[in-house]
Amino acid sequence: MTRDAQGTILVAPHHFPNLDREHALAEEFGYTLNPAADVEAFREGLPEADIVMITPYAKLTAADFPVMSKCKAVIRYGIGYDNIDVDAATAAEIPVSIVPGTASEEVASHAFAMGLALARRLPAGGASIQNLGWAGTIGYDTPVLSELEVGVLGMGRIGQHVARMYQAVGARVRAYDPFVTESFVDLTTLDDILENSDVVSLHLPLTADTADLISKDVLAGMRKGAVVVNVSRGGLIEESALAEALTSGHIAGAGIDTFAEEPLGAEHPLRSAPNTILTPHIAWRSNRSTGALQEGAVERVRLALTGQPLIDLVN
Repeated sequence: MTRDAQGTILVAPHHFPNLDREHALAEEFGYTLNPAADVEAFREGLPEADIVMITPYAKLTAADFPVMSKCKAVIRYGIGYDNIDVDAATAAEIPVSIVPGTASEEVASHAFAMGLALARRLPAGGASIQNLGWAGTIGYDTPVLSELEVGVLGMGRIGQHVARMYQAVGARVRAYDPFVTESFVDLTTLDDILENSDVVSLHLPLTADTADLISKDVLAGMRKGAVVVNVSRGGLIEESALAEALTSGHIAGAGIDTFAEEPLGAEHPLRSAPNTILTPHIAWRSNRSTGALQEGAVERVRLALTGQPLIDLVN
């Protein structure tokens, strides 16, 4: 760079193939791009950061915002912001902007694929082959698609996609969303969905009200043989209780892409639970989503650096 840097753009630890877009933006505005190698380096960079671009692989807590005196905005790659203390950001007068909608189809198709595979007992069949067994009683409890009862919790962009996908294959779809009063599928209560569905697909934000929503008691009250899919937020499910319900056979399968703590610990009970499809928070990925996500984040940084109103604010 031939001129003195005007400021710093801090990028949290990431798994992107490259930061070409971010580097180009920083160079355009005469800023230094500081990609943090790990969480410790990210925290060390906060006092000098004019813009913070945060991924799911770091957190901004109430203790962090008092040192962020230079920060003009926090930009969250993606739609979820439960790793940011938004109240603390608001108190520090730092706007937080998210990047929604860049991978809705990808996440929905991931959830749909998991749900169908679990409903058809594919993990159980695969495990039987691996263990030198055979069919036994696998699959006798599976409804045909035209009788499969699917409950979608949360009817935002992704939940709507999931509902339409299940409708397209003939399943019976109902949904619950406290903020939706009209829908193309029947709306019902949370308890009805949880107690009377063969597939429960979670598409909710993580809040104080939804934390451990799928608890031990809820799992016990679910239909025997039901399957649970979570591609939304880790923390929605009491994971140890889910592992117990899978081991007992009351819950027939679980498809989980997001976990309360990531990466998943070596001794985590879901690792050894039967009839699971576990993926490492990749539901959003595709050959186009990464670029769209980074482009959206860069555009929001551009707005912040040029003094224009930020979009998709959460505070």
